[in-house]
Amino acid sequence: PWGGLYGGQIIAQALRAATLSVDPELEPHSIRAYFIRRGDHTEPIRYEVDRIRNGRSFATRRVVARQAIGAILNAESSFQRPETAAEIQTIFMPEVPSPELFDQTSFTTTFDRVVVPADQVRGTTRDGVGRVVAWMRVNTDLGDPADAQAQIIHRCWLAYLSDDLPTEAVLLAHPLGADAEARDSLFSASLDHTIWFHRRMRADRWHLYDFSCHHFVGGRGLSVGHVFSEDGIHVATVAQEVLIRDGRDKV
Repeated sequence: PWGGLYGGQIIAQALRAATLSVDPELEPHSIRAYFIRRGDHTEPIRYEVDRIRNGRSFATRRVVARQAIGAILNAESSFQRPETAAEIQTIFMPEVPSPELFDQTSFTTTFDRVVVPADQVRGTTRDGVGRVVAWMRVNTDLGDPADAQAQIIHRCWLAYLSDDLPTEAVLLAHPLGADAEARDSLFSASLDHTIWFHRRMRADRWHLYDFSCHHFVGGRGLSVGHVFSEDGIHVATVAQEVLIRDGRDKV
């Protein structure tokens, strides 16, 4: 709907490209990506993978996504061999109604999205005008999440979904965000995107994506989100810096 490439698509495909060069026993636990240029949805994307390091427990990959104009994304991802260790969760899912109680608001048939009204979010201290909470899931069966290869696909799809809400949280916090007419004049662009995968998850089941704007300085807003399974397990953390400019200003 934006006339360009959806950032989540590029991140997900970059992560998938990286996984194809890694020992299949290692799982992606983080990815940090920088959006360099706006992608063209009419052109193919070439993903160049650089094997930075192969270790016994960890592996590191760098991926550059290119089109005719040049590099459009630079990403680094880290992979870890699963280890048995203590599990601690100190952040919790807010109390929200079931997704079946609300209307769909997804911009695509690829996934389902249900935005939870702000007055229906309870049970956390992460309140404020710069917050957006939504249930999301891929509407295709992605396979058994206990299978190592299927789990990689689930995480790639989480990466895809995780780019949908960060900008909205920053726009809601912006001084012009509450004014519909003024908001239409705002220009926004994702600058970077980071995901930490904490636990195995299933992207084709409902997960709650809870994003808040933590600051807005110098035209850049920081959006931080937490992803929870339906039973409240914290499966991932996402952070994105978003550029917001008033299109009425000359820049």
